[in-house]
Amino acid sequence: MAYDGIVTKIITDELTALSGARIDKVSQPNKNCIVLGFYLNGSNYALNICTDSQNYRVHLTTHQKPNPQIAPNFCMVLRKHLLGLHIKNTVTNNLERIITIEFEGFDDVDDIITKKLVVELMGKHCNILILDEQNIIIDSLRHINHQNDDLRSVLPHIKYIYPTTCKYNFLEVSSSDDFINKLTKELDISNISIIISSTFNGISQSFINESLKYLKIEKITTSTLLQLYTYIKQIINYTNSDNLVFNPIINKDNILKDYFLSTKTKEEQTYIDNKTKFHLNFFLDNFYHNKETLNEFKNYYSNVSKMILDIYNKYNKRLVNINEKLKECNNMQTYRLYGELITANLYKIPNINVNTITLENYYDNNNEITINLNNRYTPLVNAKRFFKKYNKLKNTLVIVSNQKEETIQELNYIESIIYELENCTSIDDISEVFEEISENIIFKEKAKNYKKPKNTKSKKSKHISTKSKTIHFNPIKYNLDEYTLLVGRNNKENDYLTLKYAKKTDIWFHTKDIHGSHAVLVLDNANLKPTNDILQKCAKITAYHSKAKNSSNVRC
Repeated sequence: MAYDGIVTKIITDELTALSGARIDKVSQPNKNCIVLGFYLNGSNYALNICTDSQNYRVHLTTHQKPNPQIAPNFCMVLRKHLLGLHIKNTVTNNLERIITIEFEGFDDVDDIITKKLVVELMGKHCNILILDEQNIIIDSLRHINHQNDDLRSVLPHIKYIYPTTCKYNFLEVSSSDDFINKLTKELDISNISIIISSTFNGISQSFINESLKYLKIEKITTSTLLQLYTYIKQIINYTNSDNLVFNPIINKDNILKDYFLSTKTKEEQTYIDNKTKFHLNFFLDNFYHNKETLNEFKNYYSNVSKMILDIYNKYNKRLVNINEKLKECNNMQTYRLYGELITANLYKIPNINVNTITLENYYDNNNEITINLNNRYTPLVNAKRFFKKYNKLKNTLVIVSNQKEETIQELNYIESIIYELENCTSIDDISEVFEEISENIIFKEKAKNYKKPKNTKSKKSKHISTKSKTIHFNPIKYNLDEYTLLVGRNNKENDYLTLKYAKKTDIWFHTKDIHGSHAVLVLDNANLKPTNDILQKCAKITAYHSKAKNSSNVRC
């Protein structure tokens, strides 16, 4: 469901419970977000105002966001004018996506002052403005300067002009007949949401579509329009009703995709705590937090994955070139044979330039062999050229063989990184993979162009200091009766778990010739002998944490 005028009105109605709250904190985590901190009756609240064109919204939040060390200019203006003031009222008009928060307080000489914070939630035209007592703009998040007098400008020191619309105000519709009369006459189920959305202000198409599904309306008639009108009125006037709930829409991957409002009984609502008086505020807080976290995870995953795959393709291409060179080296013994045969038979070869020469091959029972020559040179010079080519290919074979071995090792390492990345479930997991590859010379140059998200954390990880570096150590733990199995989550943890943490009495598990995690069965007592059942369980867990966990070739 879109953050339309209906959602805006419900959010605003809930925020009226904060009347009298004192504002004691203002922060701006990013260019599109302002967070206001309030104190009321011994409790602290945080109001998140987001003006992102895709996810614009206003709601209370419990999720902290990192702040820049140097506050932006608009944040400093808000601190100057709002800190210490109290909320007088929170209003919205005519289902507009515009919320006005009125503040009241005292200045330095104890005179009463009033300020207004206007939040305009209008897609790419979203804005936040602070006004004085005369509705003069003190400042705004985005300045808009239109030379045409017919268009609204948003600049400091000019009068604030409320946005206008040509749509009808649904709140002023007196009856269902009035509602139907304002709609066009040619209505069907395919265009009803578009027509209602374009006729009445603040009602989104997604809300109408979900309402039609909820009411099981399959055909547009006078009676179904009356049913729809009554339902919309119930949703808008939810403050007089106790049965409004917010229902999550979950996709096939069990991920929260969207939400919609309905009038089911509250016993059926399971997504949020029914006892809170800020139902929709905290519902949207969780919804958008999960949505943004998922989008950030996907973007971060995509960027790191692209970087790793680019390097992987580069080394694959290098391996192909190495194999081509090795293929050329297969002929080096032939060039040595040609040189030896020509040198051994120089006494009977005419010293003239020819294209081919036929000689007896004493390595092959003196069978005749025809050798192609470069007719620009004499047979002796051709023999020297064959020896030179043989020596060159001989040296190449040694160098390229070493290069192939190194390249295969590097490809195996990159494949292990790809396996780690595929098993990442959070931004912090990707961040640890990124930290690992940033320290590796294979990725070091490319990794400079990528930045981690600002809100990456590793709170649960233990920081283990080694001689050369500090690593995060937070292996996966499995309790198997009285035993503990530790499973590494990445290469760093695998190395530390196997080479540093594990004792001689512990048992190490790993899938044979398959990329996967290292697992260690902790045996505190050297005399403690695990049963075959425990060992088999450990093997199954190790196989599950490998690249071939779904393969039929894995046997435990």
